[in-house]
Amino acid sequence: MELKYVHGFAAETSAALVIQAATHVGAPISTTHVISSAIMGVGSSRRLSAVRWKIVGNIIWAWVLTLPLAALVGALSYDLMRWFGLQ
Repeated sequence: MELKYVHGFAAETSAALVIQAATHVGAPISTTHVISSAIMGVGSSRRLSAVRWKIVGNIIWAWVLTLPLAALVGALSYDLMRWFGLQ
């Protein structure tokens, strides 16, 4: 499905509202995740087959792996700094 101006407007507006609400309550969120989800929502509102679900699956796996891998890299960096006496 090709996005039209109205779809982009709906996705950006809903993403902005979600980001504003999260900011208001102090919740840390990823703007990239919110915008991607909004675009998926716009596509699926037309029809479910309009969304490339394999790509969505890849995006979700990336989201799931981001936090633990970032924690691992942080822990390894901290250990390296301690080992070199830079802490």
